[in-house]
Amino acid sequence: MTVLPSPEAIPFLELWPTTGQLLHLGRSATFAAAARGEIPTLKLGRRLVVPTAALRRLAQIDAPT
Repeated sequence: MTVLPSPEAIPFLELWPTTGQLLHLGRSATFAAAARGEIPTLKLGRRLVVPTAALRRLAQIDAPT
């Protein structure tokens, strides 16, 4: 079982490899899902990061705000 961290402990996750591995996706599939908007991302400089809170809502761990 994969455990998603708390947003308070880790506010952002790397798109790859962290988020991809949590979702059991390969590198190409992870970037393609992010490009389609299926994985919520923020662009910080040249990096794409995933807000932990948004990923937890996507996985239906936490209720929408």
